[in-house]
This record gives sequence, structure tokens and C-alpha cells, in this order.
Amino acid sequence: MPETLFSLAEQIRRCTACPLWKQRTLAVPGEGPKNAKLLFIGEAPGVEEDRQGLPFVGRSGKFLTEMLNQIGIDRKTVFITGSVKCHPPKNRVPKTKELAMCKELWLDKQVSLLKPKLIVLLGSVAIQSSLGEKKDLANVHGLVVEKEGLHYFLTYHPSAAMRFPAVRKLMEDDFKKLKRVLN
Repeated sequence: MPETLFSLAEQIRRCTACPLWKQRTLAVPGEGPKNAKLLFIGEAPGVEEDRQGLPFVGRSGKFLTEMLNQIGIDRKTVFITGSVKCHPPKNRVPKTKELAMCKELWLDKQVSLLKPKLIVLLGSVAIQSSLGEKKDLANVHGLVVEKEGLHYFLTYHPSAAMRFPAVRKLMEDDFKKLKRVLN
């Protein structure tokens, strides 16, 4: 039987491949339609995401939804997930091994099944995980990069934009560019 986003999500919910599973409440496979042309990848589930098993449902999620609305995109039309599928203890940044494991086991398969027109990477952790290299966000935000036939739009993570007014302005400008890229 061919793999589907649903069957993949079921496997993610049972995953014990890295130590993150030991402290999670619920794994967060991601959410969105199987025909989504736009894929958003963040860092990792937060406390609220861990509680509900859904991506970007806390304060950062509300902010992301607001950013999408500003450029006329309905959140229900995009697929949203994280670089890792389990909440790291004390909200720490996922470790390199955890990111690599999740990418190989789950994220690459999600991308392959979705075949998105564009992948929006939210923050430096998502950029490093998906592109395999560290990039200074100050120099690359708002850019579209191509790697192995996939197109990535690089921007800040909503939590950074919420904390720093200057970053918020940059992210708002990035989302205006994103709208132009999509049109």
C-alpha cells in the first residue's frame, strides 16, 4: 500500500527513533491538505502544540495565521509542520541528531508526498535542517533558493518577529515578497 500523509502521520505519532519521544505528550506530524502547494516548516512543537498535537496553535501560530491573512492566504490551504515532530524539553533548540533523524524519517517523506510548489522555512533552525547549512538570516531572509529541484523561501520564525519589532517589520516585508513570488 502506498504511503499517504495520513499513514505517515500515524507512524510519526508512534515514533520512538530519538529521545524526544520520551517527554512528549503528543507528536505533531503537521496539518493541511494533501494538495497544498505551499509548505511551511518551523522549528519544533511548543508546549501548546505538544498538548494538542497540532502545529502552530500557540501564540506563534496565531501570529503566523495573521501574517498569512495579511497576504490573502487562508491557513487551511497550506500544510504546516516542524523540523522535528516532538516538543524538546524546556523549549530548547532541537539537537543536530534529532533534526537529522526527523528529516530523514519524516520531513523528506512529507515533502515528497506533498510536492509543494514552494517551501517556506521559518527561522534559522528550519533553514539549517532543510538546506543542510547554516545561513545568517539577516543576509538571506526574503530570498528564494533552489536545492535539489525544490524551491525554498527563507524568512524569520514568528516567535522572533513577536519578540523584536525590527524583525516583525522584516517578516512582514518578506511575506509581501512571498505574495509576489506566488503570483
